[in-house]
Amino acid sequence: LTHREIYLRETKTQLAKNMATEDVNEPLPTAAAELPATEAEKQPHKLERKWSFWFDNQSKKGAAWGASLRKAYTFDTVEEFWGLQETIFQTSKLTMNAEIHLFKAGVEPKWEDPECANGGKWTWVVTNNRKEALNNGWLETLMALIGEQFDEADEICGVVASVRPGAKQDKLSLWTRTKSNEAVLMGIGKKWKEILDVTDKISFTNHVITLFL
Repeated sequence: LTHREIYLRETKTQLAKNMATEDVNEPLPTAAAELPATEAEKQPHKLERKWSFWFDNQSKKGAAWGASLRKAYTFDTVEEFWGLQETIFQTSKLTMNAEIHLFKAGVEPKWEDPECANGGKWTWVVTNNRKEALNNGWLETLMALIGEQFDEADEICGVVASVRPGAKQDKLSLWTRTKSNEAVLMGIGKKWKEILDVTDKISFTNHVITLFL
């Protein structure tokens, strides 16, 4: 693991305690007192790029797709990420037919967006222990994205978590910029499956074809 990845994990518990009751629109407190001096001096811990959380609730019948899609918050530090993720942006807090997205800042989670228009998505359908498995997979994917764990990070747009009622299936979808570069797609898919740590098949779809891994 890189220093950034290790720090993401080590600060999770402390930051969650500090920020559990804070308004996410206020400056987030840090755990500087709990860190070595060399770490405290480096606060805040900047990410490689900015990311945005989005919400969508498709519960209204007859509503056009994307009509309820809203950008919720844009961040670019480790501290902001943990404060937001621990208090708000968890799949376990979603209502039925809702979706939560994490996309690169400036990219909208729509196929019409120029960054997404020529791409596709890898999808993992959660079949067992749905609530816990989806929440764990979501968190592991978020940490991999903001921690730049993918070699093909520039070819990834973001990730979507979808919660569906009853027998319908909850799922995670990792959106890509390309749908034709097989080497890049397979690299992303294999790495994501490793991050999810699942034996289930994941599938890639674009407007024309479906692949399985």
